[in-house]
Amino acid sequence: MDKKKIEKGIRLILEGIGEDPAREGLARTPERVYEFYREIFSGLKARPEKALKLYTSLNKDELIIVRDIAFYSMCEHHLLPFFGKVHIAYIPQKNQITGFSNLVKIIEMFSHRPTIQERMTTEIVEAMYNTLKAKGVLVIIEAEHLCLTMIG
Repeated sequence: MDKKKIEKGIRLILEGIGEDPAREGLARTPERVYEFYREIFSGLKARPEKALKLYTSLNKDELIIVRDIAFYSMCEHHLLPFFGKVHIAYIPQKNQITGFSNLVKIIEMFSHRPTIQERMTTEIVEAMYNTLKAKGVLVIIEAEHLCLTMIG
C-alpha cells in the first residue's frame, strides 16, 4: 500500500471540498486514513488456501452450520462501510472440516478489501468449495450498507 499516494489523495479530497487540510482537526487526517485503510484493505493480497486448515473429523457427510459471524467491509462504489453477519453451511467430503477461526479468517480475507456483497459471497463460497473440496457450500450475508443508509 502506498502511504504517500493515499495521504496526498486525502489532502486533495479535503481541498476539493473546500477544507484546509492543515487546520487543527484535519492535520493528521491523511495519516489516520492511511492507517485505517491499511487495516480495512488488509485482505487484498491474502490467499484462501493459507487460511483454511483442514482437519479430519468423525462427521460423515453431516451438514455443518456456523451462524452470525460479524464482518465489516468497504463498498467499492462509494468507499463507504457495509457490515453485518455471515452465515456459512457446508457438507464436508471425506471427513475434511475446518475450524471456526479459519472461517472467520476467510470472511476477513474477502471483506477486508473494496468489494460488493455479491462478490464477497461468491468468493467465500468458491474458497470453501475449492479448498475444502466440500460437497456443497451455502453462504448468506446480511448487511447494512452505509452508502444506502446515508445517500439513499
